Amino acid sequence: MGYRLDPIEPGRTALIVVDMQHDFLAPGAPLESPDGRAMVPRLNETLELCRRAGVFVVFTAHVHRADGSDMGRFADLYPPIAERAALIDGTPGAELYAEVDRRPDEPVIRKHRYSAFFGTDLEMILRGRGIDTVVATGVTTEDCVHATIRDAMFRDFRPAVLSDLCATYDHPDLGHGAMKAAEVHAATLVVLAQSTADVLTSEEFRARLSG
Repeated sequence: MGYRLDPIEPGRTALIVVDMQHDFLAPGAPLESPDGRAMVPRLNETLELCRRAGVFVVFTAHVHRADGSDMGRFADLYPPIAERAALIDGTPGAELYAEVDRRPDEPVIRKHRYSAFFGTDLEMILRGRGIDTVVATGVTTEDCVHATIRDAMFRDFRPAVLSDLCATYDHPDLGHGAMKAAEVHAATLVVLAQSTADVLTSEEFRARLSG
């Protein structure tokens, strides 16, 4: 079992950079992922590789309205969202992290749920460009990256996740035990590799693009 994405055709491939925002990456941010911040230089190298190769690059940003009308269960799950302290559209924290190298012509899909496909025009954009392969990076591995790449697979895109370009944060004990970020990350990748997508490193991705 498992899925292998080979070959990777750059002109039919999109790299989705999920939720690399200040509220996830900045030191002391409400939803901080230190591992996400640490991978930014490596992500930027892969972004440059994709541009040279002709891979379509698209970013996402998880945002909510200040009036709370689109928060749904997120207001129950995440106190910083309920308190309007994180991911509020139009605030600096909701913008892409300043050190992430986004070019002005690369779209930002503003979404309100974990999946970048839910309630957005992402699929129309990808289909309109002849994309059939989706490669996911970003934060967090188990939530928005996971949901986005599963939705991509449900829509019959050829899915992949770059294991060293995704990250998360420590999970507290909510009655089922705590998990460190590295454990959550690894467990999610195991599940994705078995059931959903090709899980490969950025170097493996580079080799398949050039090969």
